Amino acid sequence: MQPTSGARWFTRRQVGFGFRPVTWQGWLITAVAIALVVALLVLLRTSRGIAVVAAVAVLAVYLGTAALLGGVPRAAPAPAPDPLAPPPTSHPTSFTTSPPASFTTSLATAPARVAMLATPSAGLPSPDGAALVVGHLTKRFGERTAFEDVSFTVAPGEVFGFLGPNGAGKTTTARTLGTLIAPTSGSAVVAGIPLLTENGTEIRNRISIMPENPGLYLRLTVIENLELFAGLYGLRHPRPRIDAALEAVNLGARGRDLCGSLSKGLRQRVGLARALLSDPAIMFLDEPTSGLDPVAAREVHDLINDLRQRGVTVFLTTHRLEEAERLCDRVAILNSRLRSVGRTDELREKLFSRSLAVETAAPLAAPDGVFDGATGVEGWRSDGDSSYVLSVTDPRVAAPAVTRALVAAGADVLSIVESRHSLEDVYLELIDEDPEAAAR
Repeated sequence: MQPTSGARWFTRRQVGFGFRPVTWQGWLITAVAIALVVALLVLLRTSRGIAVVAAVAVLAVYLGTAALLGGVPRAAPAPAPDPLAPPPTSHPTSFTTSPPASFTTSLATAPARVAMLATPSAGLPSPDGAALVVGHLTKRFGERTAFEDVSFTVAPGEVFGFLGPNGAGKTTTARTLGTLIAPTSGSAVVAGIPLLTENGTEIRNRISIMPENPGLYLRLTVIENLELFAGLYGLRHPRPRIDAALEAVNLGARGRDLCGSLSKGLRQRVGLARALLSDPAIMFLDEPTSGLDPVAAREVHDLINDLRQRGVTVFLTTHRLEEAERLCDRVAILNSRLRSVGRTDELREKLFSRSLAVETAAPLAAPDGVFDGATGVEGWRSDGDSSYVLSVTDPRVAAPAVTRALVAAGADVLSIVESRHSLEDVYLELIDEDPEAAAR
């Protein structure tokens, strides 16, 4: 007798002895055995000896069945495959159960780990070579618009940041590109495949989505959760991949802990380990460092950087602007509509004029005479008693000229630096409302 699915019907108890059912078939066998034992015990009144012997026999048969079905695979055992080989293309459709990418060992040696686990991206490029091509995509829920007329492209191997306030449509966009909900209008090509209903399964075979809420089964251990999701992916010998994924997120010692006993940050790491079980061309990461302490967040950052080096495209939604600035090759800022797309330095130059911040030991007696004639200076304003902000065409040309002018005027110069606008400055310049609070 063998199970008809890839999952084990029974698993050995970690506390006590014997086996416990983990699938509906296992529970059915258990229920039948209990019913038989109860029925036999009822017979004690008429024939005690025969009933006791029969009850013991039923229990023995049940325990033998549980032991037999506690680890039998679907088919006859085959030689264990290479754990680094890509898994069969059989993927779940649920947003909370979609995994991303394959890796190995601890994040302290991130490049080696990822090189061992990750294989080259399996997705096909779109005709223009982009991993993602989105054109005028819109999603509405009745009267409410989640996002509207969104267009962008993402290159293979790029870490693409998707930023915006709560309710801006970031997660809905990721779910739409992941085939979990259908767009209202517009088009997209995901991993070389047109975003159409009939292509949903093929697209899901080449992507992976890690939601902000990992969606774990809290009564199962970490390893049991990963075994369950590996079964959904059709991995016949998942344990090497599971061990490698746990090491990659520094959870190798917590595999037998119940997920319900873990902190939010550790559950997030389990979700990331689940994401590492497969080998997608595109990973959609929704707030992957949410709830993590700075050390754990840095390890996730290292992992994302190594994914980039392996050629995996990462679509990263985050509220942490400093994280996006550090990790992303380009960012898109969304507030129902796409406000801007580009590298952070491009966005800064587009939104803000280039400037120098000048500080002197004492206020200048005649700042007009000092700054107006300096090469490259277009204008200036006072920013305090002895601080000045100069609008310039090129800081590398203007800074030496301003320095010479200040020295010629007898000023004691404390500092001359180029003013730097952060991604937060760019974000606040583009986002001027709270979409969750605004009526639509």
